[in-house]
Amino acid sequence: MKLVVVTQRVDPDDPALGATVPMLRALADRVDELVVLTLVARDAGLPSNVRVKTIAAPSQALRGARFVAALAPELRSRPVAVLAHMSPIYAVLAAPLVRPLRIPLLLWFTHWRPSRLLRAAERVTTGILTVDRRSFPLDSPKVHAIGHGIDVGAIPCVEQADGPLHLLALGRTSPAKGLDTLVDALELLPGELVSLELRGPSLTAEERVYRERLSQRVRVEDPVPRRGIPEVYARAGALVNNMRSGALDKVVFEAAAACLPVLVSNPGFDTLVQGIEPPLHFPQDDARALADRIRGLLEAGPLERARIGRELRVRVERDHSVGHWADAVLGALQ
Repeated sequence: MKLVVVTQRVDPDDPALGATVPMLRALADRVDELVVLTLVARDAGLPSNVRVKTIAAPSQALRGARFVAALAPELRSRPVAVLAHMSPIYAVLAAPLVRPLRIPLLLWFTHWRPSRLLRAAERVTTGILTVDRRSFPLDSPKVHAIGHGIDVGAIPCVEQADGPLHLLALGRTSPAKGLDTLVDALELLPGELVSLELRGPSLTAEERVYRERLSQRVRVEDPVPRRGIPEVYARAGALVNNMRSGALDKVVFEAAAACLPVLVSNPGFDTLVQGIEPPLHFPQDDARALADRIRGLLEAGPLERARIGRELRVRVERDHSVGHWADAVLGALQ
């Protein structure tokens, strides 16, 4: 059984896309051959049944041509599917080659923003894979909710310490993440009891402008390689996430796998945090409500926060592990 995956980067140290590597490993464990088409590839220690083909080029048109040229010969042996990972353009480009051969064409996508390109990809694919039905921005009968593919085994469970509560916000400095609200909430709390670490890349002009604005109020740390993320989690007492509805940040599930309480505004995380006391959900962009949730964690103390974290890890292992995700990818073909 052969599977073809198209992704932007194969790089275990990439702050944004490094998590793709364990997903590829999990897929490779379940097929005879995995072919990965990608723009950039670094040594990722992938299994011997994985072949990586790079399609980088100086222009979009040439990248598209190289993609088609790389994909076409792989279709002769009839792979069980072609999976485009977070790149609707590759689903659109693959469709004229794949669909006449009746080879399933899948798109993995989780983001809040629809686009004309995404609408085109939805029309030509045979299946859409996403974390939750609410994490795909278009209404489509093709959607399969399969969880978020977290490499739980590679994330150690952190220990909760006495003293001030160190909050962590991790990820790109996008305005969609509502990081201003986190800073507003912190200003409502005693500085000696709570601290905040903002850390992540700024990959677009919009994100760089937002980072500069945030930096006038709070220190924004640079991203760390994927291998350094467990150390960042180990310093934290809880993760805070104010991402707008429609996108389910992978970092929330990773932090929960690290046994950290996660304070979240997105209702899409309700199955992760439901029933947890003290409550972990707060209304989006509501700094006062977030400050109340932080006080709740402070009052709970380190032992109770550790109990909450262990329960969250169990839930991630059950519903969002990378093995669960890979099984679901192949299950979507049945």
